[in-house]
Amino acid sequence: MNISTRFAVAIHILTLIDSNKEGKSTSEWIAGSVNTNPVVIRRLTSMLQKAGLVTARPGVAGASLSRSSAEITLLQIYKAVNAVEEDSLFSVHEHPNPDCPVGKNIAGAIVPVFSLAQKAMENVLQEVTLEQIVNEMPEI
Repeated sequence: MNISTRFAVAIHILTLIDSNKEGKSTSEWIAGSVNTNPVVIRRLTSMLQKAGLVTARPGVAGASLSRSSAEITLLQIYKAVNAVEEDSLFSVHEHPNPDCPVGKNIAGAIVPVFSLAQKAMENVLQEVTLEQIVNEMPEI
């Protein structure tokens, strides 16, 4: 299973909002950049708002960051949009043969490794800010 594309789209949304401080970042405008439906943008913006990353008001066009891009980490974005559930980035196949010595023990052997790998990835995401992503954009 891949990490949900919600994570990449959420980063895209926040990068656009940050780069458009003088304009109105409407769901229609953002959807044009992401090349998706504005409903998808509104749904993700709502998730980002619940996580305290953006400010948006019903009936008022546009969203803004609730704090500076330097204070928003990729881990916060990742968690805000529920990219994957806790300790479930890597899945173990269901119903291995319990009569096989490998089948009955494989989950116990690999789940701790998978958990460590997910934690390592999350540690990297914690160290990268939205500002760093914005600064990687050549024409912003």
